[in-house]
Amino acid sequence: MTMTWPALILLVIGILLALTAVAALYWAAKTGQFRNMEQGSKEIFDEEEPIGQPTDMFFKKKKNLEKNKS
Repeated sequence: MTMTWPALILLVIGILLALTAVAALYWAAKTGQFRNMEQGSKEIFDEEEPIGQPTDMFFKKKKNLEKNKS
């Protein structure tokens, strides 16, 4: 069974992408990127925004539209 050049190129690219993903995962684990993941999820909120409650205008507009339909 012979491989064509495009198939060989795609195979090499796929292997390189897989190795890159494994290397990135190894680096992230080694440098502590996965430690205390809960803290990182709370850093996006400021003092005025309650945790877990969306205050963006997108959500408010959606709620207003639902009220107007009624």
